[in-house]
Order: sequence, then structure tokens, then C-alpha cells
Amino acid sequence: MVNRGWRSWGPPVLLILPSLILIGVFVYGLIGVNFNTSLTDQHHRIGGDVAYVGFDNYKTLFQDDTFVYSLKNLLKYTGAFLVGTLVMGFIWAWLLEKGVKGEGFFRAVYLFPMAVSFIASGVVWRWLLNNAEGDRAGGLNRLFDQVGLGFLQNQWWTDPQWGVVAIALPAIWQLSGYVMALFLAGFRGIPDELREAARVDGASEWQLYRHVIFPQLSPVALSAIVIVGHMSLKVFDLIMAIAGQTNYTTQVPAIQMWVEFTRGDYARSAAIGTILLVIVAFLIIPYLVYTYRQERLTR
Repeated sequence: MVNRGWRSWGPPVLLILPSLILIGVFVYGLIGVNFNTSLTDQHHRIGGDVAYVGFDNYKTLFQDDTFVYSLKNLLKYTGAFLVGTLVMGFIWAWLLEKGVKGEGFFRAVYLFPMAVSFIASGVVWRWLLNNAEGDRAGGLNRLFDQVGLGFLQNQWWTDPQWGVVAIALPAIWQLSGYVMALFLAGFRGIPDELREAARVDGASEWQLYRHVIFPQLSPVALSAIVIVGHMSLKVFDLIMAIAGQTNYTTQVPAIQMWVEFTRGDYARSAAIGTILLVIVAFLIIPYLVYTYRQERLTR
């Protein structure tokens, strides 16, 4: 009996065992080490006695105005990034679905930015978002001046209130093609019979979208929100390439985590990393629960 059970589930377990060990050590194990470090007073590079201080590092962070400012910046960036990629991705997918000529060419053009790293695109966008105005203007500010739209010139990422939103522009440019591909696959997955049935019932074009197409696209939109949302919460390389780690107006938790780590304040850096993990978990876990329930309903 035991041998029969082992023959049925033994090979699959052995097949995935290496992956389970690697994930256990290098993902969940390191998460545990990081959380453990965040509870200590390891604020220096030099070795020595390390004592546990509980959640003091977390209390200190939330009393730090710069860290609170970075959380607000992260919220602004995530909002702009999510809305921008979803709107642009949907519009492009809708245009392609309507039968634009040269679909293959435009699809390649929209998806090409994904092949560029955030560091490489950040170098170019650093010049495009140059904050010099008037005769010294460059990048987009120079373009606005030459086409008679000088009133649109602004400080871009150096603006203390909305500077971090300017960083979302290159991120939207780079990821909206990916969202377009998701929505286009969603459009192509809707059976024509559903559209024809709605039209036969007298549905207008808006009612067709509201009651048939949008509900069919909602799982795609949810997936896009989760994928783009968790990427925005971890934004690091794009800001480093455009504004650098010392610029205050574009501070986000990931940048602060790097700064604290390079200073040798491992406990504070680990606490920021744990906070980021919790924020991402708030986005991912509801999605996993939702997909699990949907799969159970369809069985």
C-alpha cells in the first residue's frame, strides 16, 4: 500500500523538490533573515554584539518625515503609473481591435520599449525631462518652446510636490505596450457570438461595451493592475538613472532602503524592505485569493 502511494506521488515530489528547496532557502529563508535583521540594532558595518530591539526600527521610520514623504511619493507614482498604463494600453488595444492597417508594425512599435532596460531609457529620459526653462531649455521644455507651447514648460522631476509623477512618464511609455498586449488578447478572446447576440437584442455600442466587453475584460484589467502595481511599488532603477539617489523630490522607499544599506545601517534598511514586502502583499494576496476562488467555481 505504501509502495503504491509512493509510486503515485513520489516522482512528482522529487521533480519539484529542487525548486522547493531553492525557493525555501533563497526566497522565504532570506525574507526571514531580513525580518530578523529589522528587529535588531545592527546600525553599523563593524561586527559586534547585536541586540534585539523589537519594532523600534519601524517606529523610527514612521516618525521620520523623509520616509513618510517617500511613502506619499510612492502612492503618487503608483497612481500615475497604473492609470497611465491602463488608459494608454486600452486605447492602443482598442484601436488595433478596430482594424488599424499595419497591425503587426504598430504592435512591434508599442512593444519595443519593453526590450529597453529602465537604466538605458532613464538616461535618455533624464535629458528629455531637463528642468531648464527659457533659452537654456532642453528636451521636452525646448520642444514646447519651439512649437509655441512654452507655458507647458515645467520643473519635471525637480518639482517638490509632483516631481515623482514626472518619473511615471517614461515608465508609462515603457509598460503600456505590455498592457496593450494583455487587452488585445482579451479582446480577441471574446466570442463574436456574444457581440452579435447583444446587437440582435438592440444594444447600442456603449451598452455592448458596458454589459459585454468590459465584464469580459475585467480579469485582464485585474491582472494588469497586479503586474504593473507591484512593479511600481518596487521602482528603483528608473529613479536612480534619472534623478539619482540623493534627489529629495523623487525619494521612494526602495531608494531609501539602498541608501541605508550603503551607509551600513542594515537594521533600518531591512525594516524598509519588510515594509515594502507588506505593501506588495496587500496587492498580491487578494488577487491570489480571487483567482483561487474563480478556479474552484469553474471546476
